[in-house]
Amino acid sequence: MRQTQTNKFLLFALLSVLFLPVSISQITPGEKNILFQVQKLLEYPQVLQGWTNNTSFCYLPPSNSVSIVCSGNHITKLSITGNRTPRETLSKKFSTDSFFTTLTKLSSLKSLSLVSLGLWGPLPHKINRFWSLEVLNISSNQIYGNIPLSIATLKNLKTLVLANNLLNGTIPDLKSLQNLENLDLGNNFLGPKFPALSEKIVSVILRNNSLRSEIPSVFVKLVRLQTLDVSSNKLVGPIPPFIFSLQSIQYLNLAKNKLNGALSAKVSCNKNLVFVDISNNLLIGQLPSCIRSNTVNRTVISLWNCLSNTSSKYQRPNSFCRKEAIAVKPPAEAKPDEQSTMKLGVVLGIIGGIVVVVGACGVLFLVIFRRAQAKKSGDFRSDSFVFDPNPDHGSPTVDNRHKPQTMRRMATFGLPPYQNFTLDEMEEATNNFDPSNLVGEGSQGQIYKGWLRDGSTVLVRCLKVRQKHSTQTLKQHAEMVSKLRHRHLVCVLGHCTVSYTDHPSSASTVFIVQEYMIKGSLKDHLSDTRKREVLKWPQRMSIAMSIAKGIQFLHTELVPAIFGNNLKVDNILLDDGLAPKITNYKIPFPSKQGSESPLNNRHGASNLQNSENPEKDDIYQFGVILLQLVTGKLLNSTGEIADTKVQLEMNLVESPAKLREAVDPLIRGTFAYESLKTAVQISVNCLSDDSDKRPTIDDVLWHMQYSIQVQEGWTSSGNLSTKM
Repeated sequence: MRQTQTNKFLLFALLSVLFLPVSISQITPGEKNILFQVQKLLEYPQVLQGWTNNTSFCYLPPSNSVSIVCSGNHITKLSITGNRTPRETLSKKFSTDSFFTTLTKLSSLKSLSLVSLGLWGPLPHKINRFWSLEVLNISSNQIYGNIPLSIATLKNLKTLVLANNLLNGTIPDLKSLQNLENLDLGNNFLGPKFPALSEKIVSVILRNNSLRSEIPSVFVKLVRLQTLDVSSNKLVGPIPPFIFSLQSIQYLNLAKNKLNGALSAKVSCNKNLVFVDISNNLLIGQLPSCIRSNTVNRTVISLWNCLSNTSSKYQRPNSFCRKEAIAVKPPAEAKPDEQSTMKLGVVLGIIGGIVVVVGACGVLFLVIFRRAQAKKSGDFRSDSFVFDPNPDHGSPTVDNRHKPQTMRRMATFGLPPYQNFTLDEMEEATNNFDPSNLVGEGSQGQIYKGWLRDGSTVLVRCLKVRQKHSTQTLKQHAEMVSKLRHRHLVCVLGHCTVSYTDHPSSASTVFIVQEYMIKGSLKDHLSDTRKREVLKWPQRMSIAMSIAKGIQFLHTELVPAIFGNNLKVDNILLDDGLAPKITNYKIPFPSKQGSESPLNNRHGASNLQNSENPEKDDIYQFGVILLQLVTGKLLNSTGEIADTKVQLEMNLVESPAKLREAVDPLIRGTFAYESLKTAVQISVNCLSDDSDKRPTIDDVLWHMQYSIQVQEGWTSSGNLSTKM
């Protein structure tokens, strides 16, 4: 009997060994060492703390953080998900090149997933060594630079996920990836064109990038496409009718672009299409019947267009969409029969250029002479750019306080309605003003982080107001505060006023509720080489232009104007799309410390007590910000600012080569020289020692616009990263 039981046990053990799944076999010592190297290069993250020499890597318990699959003594799947936030990167010792060199030694790897591990740096070209890879997911890290062209050689790749990084530049041609089914490159800075894709693609997610083209007509061939999300880009042109009736389409998100024109009434929809979002575009006319309203099986979102037959009241006037559509109309390509005319123009241009060069030589001596004279007199002037300090002879000015109300509404679009909060709501939001929620103390009071009942994160600024002001005066101030809503300001969402009527000598308290920004400041981006590399010249000019628009709003669109706004890179916050917002600007409430009400001075000059000209102080501070964007250096003292300004003045006079050498090396090859030169001239003039000679913000914007137009023309000619 005992012998029979023994035989049964041996038979069971033998069958167990024979039928042991290959996917959980042991790995070679070499690959085990590679895993320990990966653990070390990732700086021993918490999710890998349990790895030791005794760990059976092919027998790890099921986990959402770590997954390893083995086959034939080799690792075929490696998935590691960390808990680092986007701002928590690995140390400066980390190298993507070394890290991926180590990983490529896992020669049988078919699936690689590295999520939220704090990886930073460019994606190396040697990624093509993963010759058998089918799944690649490196999302939610700090990978920057271009996507390497070599990625298009991974012939077996089925899923590519590089979302939530800092990638920029053109997306490589991916048509050679014939097995690619899922592509997710969302939340980067990629563009301006769509990538070429295989007709087998099933899901394409490119949301929140920098795409600036039309939706390609070749998408009609994507018969297996089920999901298309290209929201939050800058797509232009009409929506092609076929997009709603693609053979397999189920999810379509085209929201937050510049798509324009009218949809054809004959548009048909695939019966499996369950979600459509075309909101926040420039569409006019009527919606086709198949997406006119929500049904049991289909959700349709069409808000904030100029459509006439929707059930929603949230549509813009038809004239708005037509005007904006003209502004974003893509440039027409030259027709074939125009090529001969273009060639003739080139010849004439060469002849004209020779004439110009000869003439320039004759004028050169006069230009140098005039510049020398200007230096002797202590003023800086440039032939192509002069700010005239005499307003009687300057460029015409416009009182922006009388701009149409529609313009102001555009500036505040997307913000929730202004609210009057209660003290209970303020205490609830800040957990009774718990000290752990105190994030700072500005010149006007303490600042707390808080959470409203809808879940949104806010900042609550606590201002002590002198009791001598009447209720009517405080209401006037509150009315003005309610107007501090602009796309380039950290906007005021509401306020709460608490007066202590039982104690007339006590000061009132005003709680100002503002937006909370999580992407860090401009200072953070300039001080971190990895983040600064993302800020090429076009991005830096866009940031500077947006800051200037925010200043213009404070200076010219409010009555009274608000000057003395503590402008510096620390107080310029960036959102997900690197759009800047000014924070810590003046809040027009009289503080307990004794500042008078700005309502008593229609020019707002009393907003900065320690300055004779607070308006021009803002201009000077803007010049410092622009100087730092040009050089990529943080300037921490007036001496550093003065030295840098003088150096750039000299470079402007000496030669273009000298000016190019003075700029941030990370932007070389990305700027048109005339655009750079104009920006430097703006900065130098803003930094004039004589405040009366500094330009107004309207003058600054005028010349900033010129600089950006020059840059856009240069970029559209195919010069980006190819010329200096």
